[in-house]
Amino acid sequence: MWVREFILLGLSSDWDTQVFFCSVLHHIHGTVLENFLIVLLIRLDSLLHTPMYFFLTNLSLIDISYATSIIPQMLIHFLAEHEVIPLMNCTAQLFFSLGLGRIEFVLLAMMAYDLYVAVCDPLQYLVIMHGGLCTRLAITSWVSGSVNSLVHTAITFQLPMCSNKFIDHISCETLAVVRLACVDTSSNEIAIMVSSIVLLMSPFCLVLLSNVKIISTILKIRSTEGRKKAFHTCASHLTVVVLCYGMAIFIYIQPHSVPSALQEKLISLFYAVLTPMLNPMIYSLRNKEVKGT
Repeated sequence: MWVREFILLGLSSDWDTQVFFCSVLHHIHGTVLENFLIVLLIRLDSLLHTPMYFFLTNLSLIDISYATSIIPQMLIHFLAEHEVIPLMNCTAQLFFSLGLGRIEFVLLAMMAYDLYVAVCDPLQYLVIMHGGLCTRLAITSWVSGSVNSLVHTAITFQLPMCSNKFIDHISCETLAVVRLACVDTSSNEIAIMVSSIVLLMSPFCLVLLSNVKIISTILKIRSTEGRKKAFHTCASHLTVVVLCYGMAIFIYIQPHSVPSALQEKLISLFYAVLTPMLNPMIYSLRNKEVKGT
């Protein structure tokens, strides 16, 4: 039996709590504008046409897409009496949220490699990180995340939901939808874990390895000012890595021992709202080049 619509249980049944989080989510306008300005500045200023800012442009586009695909629906549901979402809308939301999240994880690994080359082999940086390689790395991120999301969305909505249509979440999140199935979902949970290892843990390990090499190189720099600048750049990247990978690992790596429903909802809300808002602040708005532009 196919379910034509779902009902999102949301974050809380308390009206005041719903209104509070609705007011928080209104900051989406500032988040989208912030990321859009970063993309515009990088596009207009030729001094920012470097590999690092090329990857930052992609990161900002991901944040804009993620925020606009998730938060408007949350705003509607926080103030709606009946939080109904049609099947097609739920499918689209799951596809975009999962895909954009996976794209970001892979892209952060590419950015870690860019930082590694910049710090550990600065003389060959422009030779190694040429335009063709940067484009291929970005395309790899977008394609791998999109294909992974397409596969998971297809196998998730092929599951028979019977009459189950109450999603205990604030959005159509993969694990929350899978739990509605009235059949054994072991194969789906294994697929989620495998894809998480490939597109989450593998990039995370590459990021850690790159940063170990970077820190080792920084410690050999004799100039105090040079060490300070390099550590500042490295710390910015690590901050974003901890935010993004940490929350995803907490939810997806062990589907059988998932956190409580409330914890899942809060983590998803945090990821949807704060990560797109903090990324441009951490990466761009503290840089002298961007401030000058």
